[in-house]
Amino acid sequence: MAAACARAGELNWRECGEGPQGESGMAAARPEAWGDVIIARKETPTSYHLAVVVDDALQGVTDVVRGQDLFWSTSVHRLLQQLLGLPSPVYRHHRLVRDAAGQKLSKSTEATGLRELRAGGATPAEIRRRVGLA
Repeated sequence: MAAACARAGELNWRECGEGPQGESGMAAARPEAWGDVIIARKETPTSYHLAVVVDDALQGVTDVVRGQDLFWSTSVHRLLQQLLGLPSPVYRHHRLVRDAAGQKLSKSTEATGLRELRAGGATPAEIRRRVGLA
């Protein structure tokens, strides 16, 4: 990681949302805090970090919206973007959408998705409120 960080130089990203400690505007990337990151394995050809960076670039993604739980992984993504000569999107991290018990809604926990929330009567205004957009 140290060699990669030295090669990339100082990194940051434009944050239009808010990080866990209120970070906004130009956010400083600190990929060194992650230590060495595995980007591929024999049994898994690519990691989440490498996949999203390359996919975003190939698809021409200019804006990334995701939960605050992924705020710090953006540091690794910025490092990979810099080393691979890929563009850096604008990022907007939002508060996590939680259920009535306070658990975050996510695919990994098989939580209710937006489609199901809408089918269950949640209004767009309610969903925006849950992610801090209202």
